[in-house]
Amino acid sequence: MAALQRLKQCHSTGLGIAHLHTSSRASAREHYKMLVLGGGSGGIAMSARMKRKMGAENVAVVEPSEMHYYQPIWTLVGAGAKSVASSGRTTASVVPSGVKWVKSRVQEINPDTNTVRTDNGIEISYEYLIVALGIQLHYEKIKGLPEGFEHPKIGSNYSVQTVEKTWHALQNFREGNAVFSFPNTPVKCAGAPQKIMYLTDAFLRKTGRRPKANIIYNTSLPVLFGIKKYADSLWEIVKSRDLQVNLRHNLIEVRADKQEAVFENLDNPGETKVFEYDMLHVTPPMGPNLVIKGSPLADEAGWLDVNKETLQHKRYPNVFGIGDCTNLPTAKTAAAVAAQSAVLHRTITKVLKNDKPDKKYDGYTSCPLVTSYNTVVLAEFDYNGQPLETFPIDQGKERRIMYHMKADLMPHIYWHGLLKGLWGGPEPYRKLLHLGMK
Repeated sequence: MAALQRLKQCHSTGLGIAHLHTSSRASAREHYKMLVLGGGSGGIAMSARMKRKMGAENVAVVEPSEMHYYQPIWTLVGAGAKSVASSGRTTASVVPSGVKWVKSRVQEINPDTNTVRTDNGIEISYEYLIVALGIQLHYEKIKGLPEGFEHPKIGSNYSVQTVEKTWHALQNFREGNAVFSFPNTPVKCAGAPQKIMYLTDAFLRKTGRRPKANIIYNTSLPVLFGIKKYADSLWEIVKSRDLQVNLRHNLIEVRADKQEAVFENLDNPGETKVFEYDMLHVTPPMGPNLVIKGSPLADEAGWLDVNKETLQHKRYPNVFGIGDCTNLPTAKTAAAVAAQSAVLHRTITKVLKNDKPDKKYDGYTSCPLVTSYNTVVLAEFDYNGQPLETFPIDQGKERRIMYHMKADLMPHIYWHGLLKGLWGGPEPYRKLLHLGMK
């Protein structure tokens, strides 16, 4: 119950409320050459890189959470293939040694005075700022949530408080409708909402319950996946496994006491359809961090407004961004962060020397589309939606080796490579080839 109550609070790393017009009550108590906002994948990776560049004593990271989670593995946690405990480590253990950890939420960013104020009243000044505050989850924008999670048969792989509820719902499923949603907003890891659908199908087949199940994927999108090559492969899987896909259907209400989910037809606004469910997986609406949205750093939609090639802010040259909080027109994934981290490192190196940034981010991102308990379609693509594949094989096909990379190799590389600032760059999976991956 207490965990579910926390869903009503802030989900995004370092989130607070912007008070942009309040005056400083005291001079800055702390000052750092490089201040990093957010202790997620982008924030920790850049903290490690900046420590090596300018010394630990010159770097600080602001992050309120005691735990750091490798969220890509939550797809497998929701399907019972991994434990939630395996996905987390203490923040203290991932913040680079010697780097100052400011255990607070960001309350205000004032780029005109180069200051940040935290929720406990501390004002921190900086010479350079990296913003890595992530994306905000909005379960509350669906009527009946988050309180609906107090009922059985409903879960969500997007929150540590609800991911195990997905597995419980799957284990206890006997017959009826298993319903999966995709919201009408930007999301992180856009493949995850359908990955759990494929895993549900596989689990029900393995346990002999599939004949009595209707598996339904209701997505707000007009396509199954945004990149045609991989969408074509996924449609073949959908058809061969008798999965029902309804495009342009957006979840607007959950009646958990009645086991009903209400979807709006986005092609005919106002028209709704009620789906009874015996299992429901919710992907919540998402949006920009509210501190960024209320600050001069935001674009019109509320995202951090950065140059899409250099990751430098468009109006404040000593401010940089990485990851889900930015307005970069690419999919929001950990693989994207890995690629962005190397580019941002190069950009900052040039800026520190008063040189012009010369390394360009091409929008590389990746989505390992888990299609069963032993297969993955590894989607990799750029800003233009063109496949940007690493391996000398057709990645549009389901492959066992890609599943093992997703489930077993990538968590190790995340903890010991990306977060140490040692893994990244354009097409980061290509480095696996140098490790003997074929």
